[in-house]
Amino acid sequence: MKYLLWILLLFAAAVALVTASHNPGYALLVYPPYRIELSLTLFITLTILSFAFGYGLVRLMIAALQLPAYVRKFRLERAQIKARELLDDALGAFFEGRYAAAEKSAARAMELGDTSALHPIIAARSAHELRDYEKRDAYLSAAEGKSMGDATMRLMATTKFMLDQRDPRAALSALQELRDSGVKGHLGALSLELKAQQQAGNWDEVLSVLDQLEKRAAIDVTVAAQLRQQAWLEKIRQLDSLAGLADCLKKIPADFKRRSQIAAAAARALIQYGGNPLAQQLLSESLNAQWDSELVALYGDCQSGDVVVQIEQAEKWLNQHKDDAGLLLALGKLCLHQKLWGKAQNYLDASISVSPSQAAYTTLGQLAERLGKPDEAFKYYQRAIELNSV
Repeated sequence: MKYLLWILLLFAAAVALVTASHNPGYALLVYPPYRIELSLTLFITLTILSFAFGYGLVRLMIAALQLPAYVRKFRLERAQIKARELLDDALGAFFEGRYAAAEKSAARAMELGDTSALHPIIAARSAHELRDYEKRDAYLSAAEGKSMGDATMRLMATTKFMLDQRDPRAALSALQELRDSGVKGHLGALSLELKAQQQAGNWDEVLSVLDQLEKRAAIDVTVAAQLRQQAWLEKIRQLDSLAGLADCLKKIPADFKRRSQIAAAAARALIQYGGNPLAQQLLSESLNAQWDSELVALYGDCQSGDVVVQIEQAEKWLNQHKDDAGLLLALGKLCLHQKLWGKAQNYLDASISVSPSQAAYTTLGQLAERLGKPDEAFKYYQRAIELNSV
């Protein structure tokens, strides 16, 4: 279509030229004392040529003035294309585990003047994997002062680096800076905060972050349960008073409190600080919910006010778990405490016949001492030491 218009225009120009050539008119130009007389056709032709020449000259001057800017734009576009190529190379090398090549490509892109924060972040992460922490920190500094999105990348990377170096305080500081910048509810940041709080031993905060992750379905249910159990265990181990333990147990969800590991840790702590009745109640609830041979052995260490009731409860369990070494050991300890020497001897011997243990032999040694049999007690203690050294 464009070519057809040009052809029609040329034909129209030819017709106009032929028509003008037969025109007898003329043009008179006067500039005293000069006079120039031209045919109208020649005048029109010269006018058109002058306009075309002037237009071309102006375009040439504009192009000359714009040439530096055009050259800068061309160089910038070429540098951006090269930077994108280097970014592809850096990302590919990084995810392939070729960290030295990734760092080199990212650093080269930065030298070309690319202002994206991706390059210093990739370079920093590569240097971190290569354990070149001075270079890593220099690359992180180069990523500062960018947009909010770029600052998020930098702070997330910084948090990960600090966690890898077991510096939870610095990691939490970076996460706080991220929140102060306006980034809240970031799932990746929450996951990193969970690790940082674990490393710092802030178990209340661990439980809080777990609640947030679970509400957003951002963590596996099984993993969350394991981490929550660990948090409660660590909280129990940190407590050093009976009042603190009692208050903590009130806050632990019932299903977690009945778990063997938590019940055992809490019972040991309660026994240590004189909370035997509470320990007995906790162990009974846990054992009634889920039987555990190691847990029931602790039942014999938490003698409360009425040991006879405890013995009766343990003997009820024995009807269902006749060959449980831990239960037999607990009964032996309770009977020893109640001075039922014969029953204590029978239960402890039965426990050893099922599964010899250091605790059972030690308790038999204590029984022998009570009965005035030092030589027999020595033999039992010796066997307990032998088992401990195996």
